Amino acid sequence: MATYAMTGGATGIGAALKEQLRQQGDTVIVVDIKDADVVADLSTAEGRTAAVDGIRAKAPDGLDGFVPCAGLGPHVGNPGLVARVNYFGVIATVEGVRDLLEKRRGSICFVSSNSAPMIASDDPFVRLLLSGDEDAACADVDAKDGQTAYAGSKRAVTIWMRRNVKEYAGGGVRMNAVAPGITRTPMTDAGMESKDYGEAMRMFEQMTPVGGSAEPPQIANAMRFLLGPDASFVCGAVLFADGGTDALMRPNDF
Repeated sequence: MATYAMTGGATGIGAALKEQLRQQGDTVIVVDIKDADVVADLSTAEGRTAAVDGIRAKAPDGLDGFVPCAGLGPHVGNPGLVARVNYFGVIATVEGVRDLLEKRRGSICFVSSNSAPMIASDDPFVRLLLSGDEDAACADVDAKDGQTAYAGSKRAVTIWMRRNVKEYAGGGVRMNAVAPGITRTPMTDAGMESKDYGEAMRMFEQMTPVGGSAEPPQIANAMRFLLGPDASFVCGAVLFADGGTDALMRPNDF
């Protein structure tokens, strides 16, 4: 049986994937801010170190897969915090467990978003994220808004994944990303109730070609495929699991 680690596995999509993996007999090490095997705050450098150290202690023989699933939505009211968790927390943990994945030729499934293409690759915030300048990136987006923080962080994470696919594959590690649309999680429910983002989210949900929003297990199904042996030749891909909304909004791109 396989050994996986994930961040953000206490609720939502991460929790659904955790249950699916455990049901098939796999071991899943969960990092979260509470109710987890490893409790850590990924918004801080100290928390990221604690997360990696905790995973290492529980998986000294390596990992078959890693899912950096922890994330914050645009509604939290602190754009810089969104950047710290959604981008810098993700990259720090991925880099921190890389050698554990190489031991077992494991795979990584990032969590992008169908919001990511809404921000240009050359947006100043995205460039600052990719440069690794955490303080400058957070200062930049704090003067903007939560949606820029969310979509920009997902854009940057996806670009980082694509840029590093060859290097990681050289060590036997495949990297892919799932890009969900609106999914019924506690994070999304809080966004729906937000006065700033609720109406736009409900309108976006109504646009979905297949209708409505996803349930967490539907996204977890796609992630489990990308992590597993059936996707052994899938590397650097972004799988949109969004009910067709990306195709609706960008019909001429792929």
